[in-house]
Amino acid sequence: MFMFAAEAAFVFLFICLFFIFRFYIVVKTGRNHRPGTKGPVSVLVVAGSGGHTSEILRLMEHLSAAYAPRHYVIADTDRMSEEKISTFESSKPQSASETHFIFRIPRSREVHQSWSSTVISTLNALRFSLPLVFRLQPDVVLCNGPGTCVPLCVAGLLLGILGIKKVLIVYVESICRVQTLSLTGKILYLISDYFFVQWPSLRDRYPKSIFLGRIV
Repeated sequence: MFMFAAEAAFVFLFICLFFIFRFYIVVKTGRNHRPGTKGPVSVLVVAGSGGHTSEILRLMEHLSAAYAPRHYVIADTDRMSEEKISTFESSKPQSASETHFIFRIPRSREVHQSWSSTVISTLNALRFSLPLVFRLQPDVVLCNGPGTCVPLCVAGLLLGILGIKKVLIVYVESICRVQTLSLTGKILYLISDYFFVQWPSLRDRYPKSIFLGRIV
């Protein structure tokens, strides 16, 4: 019985060390990865409600038609973003607009939701995010702040850790964040490949971030 427990502990330790090593490699070498060298870039776009969706769509206006297909993910309680996305995509040439898809997953956190219940809702969102990201296997996950993007980015990171596919995680902090990062930003600052801020004060506080002026 003792030998079995010792072997189980060794296996568990080995798995943990493997994940830590793979996590380090995937995060550290992310910027060396260049998707799209052999064709279009599949992008998963996380749209939050209200201003988040407006900002991410303004960012999408600057992406070329090479970013296709475009997989938009919205929260299942978001009733406005789907209409905004459909309007945005309908303005594109027909051949380009036919390469977008919209998916819904549970929110990680509702406005004014207690932090204790957020853990449960985030795990629930991760339960839906994992099979979605593993099925789509995007080249890039693009997001700008809604809590919904955290489980999706974790799922994308896991694809790289398991050696299935390197997924670039690109995060753009909201223009309204001037001095401090949002909670989502603080989390994704640790795992994103490209982390953009829109104020020099944030760049000075977070050396990994990239400041290009106002992006959206």
